[in-house]
Amino acid sequence: MPSLLEQLKDERCWEDFYAYRTSLVCPKNFAKELRTFIDEKRWLPICEEIERGDAFALPKKAVISKMSSQKKRTVYIYPKTENTVLKMLTWLLLRRYDGVYAPALYSFRPGRTAKDAVRYLTRTHGIYQKFVYKADIHDYFNSIPVERFLPMLEEVLADDPQLFSFLKRLLEEPCVLEKSAEICESKGIMAGTPLSAFYANLYLKDLDAHFCEAGIPYARYSDDIILFADTKEERDAHVAYLHAFLKSQGLTINPSKESLADPGEAWTFLGFLCSEGRVDIAPATVHKLKQKMRRKARALQRWRQRNGLSGEKAAAAFIRIFNRKLLENSADSDLTWSYWFFSVIDTADSLHEIDLYAQDCLRFLISGKRTKARYNVRYEDLKKLGYRSLVHEYYSFTSKP
Repeated sequence: MPSLLEQLKDERCWEDFYAYRTSLVCPKNFAKELRTFIDEKRWLPICEEIERGDAFALPKKAVISKMSSQKKRTVYIYPKTENTVLKMLTWLLLRRYDGVYAPALYSFRPGRTAKDAVRYLTRTHGIYQKFVYKADIHDYFNSIPVERFLPMLEEVLADDPQLFSFLKRLLEEPCVLEKSAEICESKGIMAGTPLSAFYANLYLKDLDAHFCEAGIPYARYSDDIILFADTKEERDAHVAYLHAFLKSQGLTINPSKESLADPGEAWTFLGFLCSEGRVDIAPATVHKLKQKMRRKARALQRWRQRNGLSGEKAAAAFIRIFNRKLLENSADSDLTWSYWFFSVIDTADSLHEIDLYAQDCLRFLISGKRTKARYNVRYEDLKKLGYRSLVHEYYSFTSKP
């Protein structure tokens, strides 16, 4: 079997990659850039450098805000050309080695989505009569100890030592760029880089296999885990095993993200609220998004006052920001916020709540008032500024064949 580094130089593989990426919800500018990248063979010099063993470009460290939250997270970003090559390599890796994973892993896998995870769980017989435990691994990507991970990676890539050697070199590189200066730090598998998706799946594959082989209802999506048990005692035993396993791998659970549910109670997973016969957006997800809208509306109000701008100008900026965040995907995301949820939920209740809140923010920006006078701003006025209702977009999405 040829090394994936050989396939990385094959133009036919790049054409397959292009067909895959453009089959998704893909921005036109991204499709155009990728087309040019392939046509001009910009990937070839990088592939040749990898083959020669030349030093690979250092990633840049960045601290960004998490969606719908004020919390920050550290990510690492390779230069654009190198990053595109690593995306392609990740695409190849995830397909060649998908067979090493247990069925209950749903993240970054071909033909598997969050929808499949929720569908599997909600269709499991008697699931709402079980005891539930949900957890989130603290800073998963950047906390994975590279020295523990490399033997696992070497075992899986035993048929491709050339590829392992390259990946080992990237993982053991001590330096990153921070504000154009080289610094050395422990960075795990580097959240934000394309290869981290493959690594995150691989590191806990034995945990996934344990619960699957035991016949325990269980699902993992990267750092999010949920499991079910018939009794409280069984749940406690599963939780103890999970904690001990993660500790042995140098990881910890985020205590603020742990939750329990008893039989008959709704439970949440991947931002969804699941109750018998219904799947909606989780209240915490709705709350965080509304908080972000509130902060942005206040910031735009201050911006318009400082610059003597009209309320319509500020409202139009709010609409552009949230249309982009909720309805338009970036080149680095296969799914928008809305497509993530639209494909799974079966009610528009939470979307309606978000719509009403967004409209209230817009009326405040246009009228400058929190009183009833803000309702003098009509819904038609918002639509003229480009406002798109999530409820309307949801029903348009679900009506497609």
